Amino acid sequence: MKPTSPTRRSVVAWLAAAPAWACARAREGAPPLLLAHEAPEGIDPAGYLVSEKYDGARALWDGRALRFRSGLPVAAPAWFTARLPATPLDGELWLGRGRFEALSAAVRRHAADEAEWRAIRYLVFELPGATGTFAQRAGRIEQLARSHPDALTAVAQSPLEGRAALQRRLDEVVAVGGEGLVLHRADAPYLTGRSSVLLKLKPQQDDEAEVVAHLPGQGRHAGRVGALRVRTPAGLAFDLGTGLSDAQRERPPAVGSWVTYRYRGRTAAGVPRFASFLRVREV
Repeated sequence: MKPTSPTRRSVVAWLAAAPAWACARAREGAPPLLLAHEAPEGIDPAGYLVSEKYDGARALWDGRALRFRSGLPVAAPAWFTARLPATPLDGELWLGRGRFEALSAAVRRHAADEAEWRAIRYLVFELPGATGTFAQRAGRIEQLARSHPDALTAVAQSPLEGRAALQRRLDEVVAVGGEGLVLHRADAPYLTGRSSVLLKLKPQQDDEAEVVAHLPGQGRHAGRVGALRVRTPAGLAFDLGTGLSDAQRERPPAVGSWVTYRYRGRTAAGVPRFASFLRVREV
């Protein structure tokens, strides 16, 4: 059975009760978020605060409810959310490096598994709608983490001096199973939308696209999906065949779902080179 997508009616229902900052993108059914650009080659980290890029599920706390980036509610246990402060938070639900699949399964359940949630951490990296620079907001997040040690963890933000230090930090994170780094302008006000004030630095580039069709397989993949036809937000369509497991070919991501793919550079036409399926995007 293929996974089903939440109905638009369920999205609209929660938006009616959501705070103002979370309703700005009601048309898409998602609250406004700050999204990262790929870091340019040879980026100098001067002026940025650098943190690890965690492979988790992005989750926003509006002071009353915990929601995915789509705006749909997270079925977290009552004790998990009861510990959170009234302050709106933006961060990642995280189970550990290399454990994304287990984390994804846990947070997608309609009924929370208590044992699974005991191991999940809420790593916070932003205060939605807050004033001041990012450096000041990061300081406030650290204060919140100290006053709510069982509820959240502040993502460590550090300045780095020079490209060599940035590369060493990237190598260290990747060596222990991390995805990469995030660079956030220390002087940036709170922003939403895709902005160059936030950059992601990874050994491989990644992006997201919508599944628009399932293409039949051939040879050993006959009778199941051979590739996913995907379309980027800019309207570019291409096929993702590499990276799919046998189980995913039997039960592929649903048409209309969004997936993350990895690639290395682009062609002159803008098509990702060596594109490989990574995972289904969290709702």
